Amino acid sequence: MEGGKNYILGVFDDEDVLLKGIKDVRQSGIKIQEVYSPFPVHGIDDALGYRRSRLSIAAFIFGMCGTSLALIMQIGMLGVDWPMIIGGKDHVALPDFIPVTFELTVLLAAFGMVGTFMVISNLKPWGKPRIYDLRITDDKHVMAVDIAANDATEDDIKKVLQSAGAVEVNNKDFE
Repeated sequence: MEGGKNYILGVFDDEDVLLKGIKDVRQSGIKIQEVYSPFPVHGIDDALGYRRSRLSIAAFIFGMCGTSLALIMQIGMLGVDWPMIIGGKDHVALPDFIPVTFELTVLLAAFGMVGTFMVISNLKPWGKPRIYDLRITDDKHVMAVDIAANDATEDDIKKVLQSAGAVEVNNKDFE
């Protein structure tokens, strides 16, 4: 299929068989595109070889931007632009700035994480999601293998998926 993506899908009934199947497929040298599951499966990240997410680093950076923005804004407004003596306190009283600084830190960290997640996950309002198999939202686990990303032939991939415990092996094409 010119310009499209071709996948071979292995459908699994049980999460224990799926975990063993992931290890078997990876040991055979086949690269797994993704595994879809209707519920969280403990240990699937380790079985797929995923590294720890770096989303926490993005959250820290966005939080520091929120802290900096809040302090610069308050010092600029209350200390430089419109200095007023309120209750005999200094123009720049840092303890008074804590609530606004905290709230802006949390706000920018949350918005930044959501935006970063949407960019990384390719979730666009105008995008069309790829639905590999409708049963992944109900009761089946699906292992998607990109044919173009592997050196093995289609028949070899199908045989490995069947020997790994897949109850069904299907082809799926996307344009």
